[in-house]
Amino acid sequence: MNILVINCGSSSLKYQLIDSESEKVLAKGLAERIGIEGSRLTHSPAGKDKVVTEQPMPDHSVAVKMVIEALTDKEHGVIASLSEIGAVGHRVVHGGEKFDRAVLINDAVIRDIEELSSLAPLHNPANLIGIRACEKNMPGVPQAAVFDTAFHQTMPKKAYMYGLPLEYYEKYKVRRYGFHGTSHDYVSRRTAEILGKDRSELKIIVCHLGNGASVSAVKNGKCVDTSMGMTPLEGLLMGTRSGDMDPAIFDYICEREGLSPADMNSVLNKKSGVLGLSGGLSSDFRDLAEAADAGNEKAALALDTYAYRVAKYIGAYACAMQGVDAISFTAGIGENNYAIRRRVCDYLDWLGCVVDDEKLKIRGEEIIVSTPESRISVLIVPTDEELTIARQTLELL
Repeated sequence: MNILVINCGSSSLKYQLIDSESEKVLAKGLAERIGIEGSRLTHSPAGKDKVVTEQPMPDHSVAVKMVIEALTDKEHGVIASLSEIGAVGHRVVHGGEKFDRAVLINDAVIRDIEELSSLAPLHNPANLIGIRACEKNMPGVPQAAVFDTAFHQTMPKKAYMYGLPLEYYEKYKVRRYGFHGTSHDYVSRRTAEILGKDRSELKIIVCHLGNGASVSAVKNGKCVDTSMGMTPLEGLLMGTRSGDMDPAIFDYICEREGLSPADMNSVLNKKSGVLGLSGGLSSDFRDLAEAADAGNEKAALALDTYAYRVAKYIGAYACAMQGVDAISFTAGIGENNYAIRRRVCDYLDWLGCVVDDEKLKIRGEEIIVSTPESRISVLIVPTDEELTIARQTLELL
């Protein structure tokens, strides 16, 4: 069965068509600037040249129609007709407490996702647009919702509650939810496979380090804690997000800078993190590493602070699980950035971690970077969220 995986944003639509039997990606692509001048579809069929189509896409329904046309095109398509798509798996950011696993989409599920939009106002409405666009263009094809938050729903209450009046949880469900769940699920599972063990036997810390970043503690196959909170702003220092901070800073800066709460929220999400710490130099870790090597102290500070935060969470989760068997780096920075991995590993001697520096320099490959004498396995495991979505969609069918 071929499964179409959709990740829909407010003006974009990423997709992959995956053969669920071989788990090979038959084609992937991106529709961007939907509803904006300059719309285009970039379609990459496996084994063929990339095709770019510049054409107006007034809405996501048109974008989905173009994706189907690209997949079935006689020259650069990979299937003969729409009938060869057995199901669609949608990434949905927030499932709240309602969804602790993937579900087949029906009217009731759509209503629930709509209600949960208050917890993810920038994401859930966009995800729903993708669902409705597929319903219109692919009538009768089963659709599944796979939630970013679902994997973290195994956290115990002591890990997800905030120290606020209980009524805010009871009335508004203010609590830690966590994100990047499909990535943490895939990487922890794959880590166990690489080590030749069952995930239920291991204590694994997954470091999903990208422009958005999170760490999770996976004990015996279940998430027991994760760094992101009710929103993706909590936790690690990130590309442009502040991560953990004293909440009183919010009012302190607003009063002195004459900022509204919305202005300050924008600062914390879009102007902070390593971008802010580097004096506005860059949120791209490659730029920061190059600048730090050239002697830029602000860039070096940003990298050092980022790595320190990651190491602190690793230490905290080793404590939470009362031990750790494996630590895996994943996502864009975790898979490719030696400077960050090296800085983080420098903090881990106390855990008995010993890494091979030459292996640690390898980019984007699945590899064990710890040495045989290391008490803890350290790995680089490229994530595959789309494959996880496809697998969970197939399980539902």
